[in-house]
Amino acid sequence: MKLFYSPGTCSLAPHIVLREAGLAFEPVLASTKTHQLADGTDYYTINPKGYVPLLELDDGQRLTEGPVITQYLADRVPEKKLAPPAGTMARYRLQEWLNFITSEVHKAYGALFNPGMPEEGKALFRQKLRGRYEWIEGQLGDQPFLIGEDFSVADAYLFTCTRWAPFCKVDLTGLDRVAAFMARVAARPAVQDALRAEGLLKAA
Repeated sequence: MKLFYSPGTCSLAPHIVLREAGLAFEPVLASTKTHQLADGTDYYTINPKGYVPLLELDDGQRLTEGPVITQYLADRVPEKKLAPPAGTMARYRLQEWLNFITSEVHKAYGALFNPGMPEEGKALFRQKLRGRYEWIEGQLGDQPFLIGEDFSVADAYLFTCTRWAPFCKVDLTGLDRVAAFMARVAARPAVQDALRAEGLLKAA
C-alpha cells in the first residue's frame, strides 16, 4: 500500500494507524502547497480533490477521506482492536466520534489555517473549538481513550487535530483530561514512530 501524506496534516492520523496496525506501506510525500510529488508528478492526477490523505491499495484501488481510510485499515487487523467490529453499537459510537471530529473539530481548524480569514472570524472559530474541547473533556471522564480502554482510530484523529491547537492559538488551558489524553497518545511507540518519520519529533 501507499499512503500519500504531507507532514503534520490530517494525514498523520492514518499514518499513525498504519504503524499501530503493523501493516506494510510506502509513505509518499504529496506537497499541499505545490500539489506535486517528489518526482514532479501532478498530485491532482492521483487525487482530483488535491488534498491528503490518499491510500492506494495493493490492487491499485484508491481510498480518500481520513476517517474512511483509518476504518479500512482497522478492519484489516481486527485483532489490534483499532475499531470495534462492524455492526456493533460500539462501532457506531466510533463513527459518531469520527463524524464529530471531522465536522466540529477538524473543519474549524481549517478556518484558522485560512490566510484570508479575518481575525474576527478566527476568534469565533477559536471560541467554538474551546467549547467543543470542553465537551470532549467531559466525555473522556476517567477512561483513557474516546471509546473506552482500547486505543482506536478516533483517538489518532483527535490527537492529530489537537496538535494544531498551539499553532492556531486555541486555548486548552484547564482541560486536564484532554491534556492527559494527548500525553497518553503521544507516548505510544507507533505514534512516536509516525511523528519521527514526518520530522515532527526529534530523534532521541
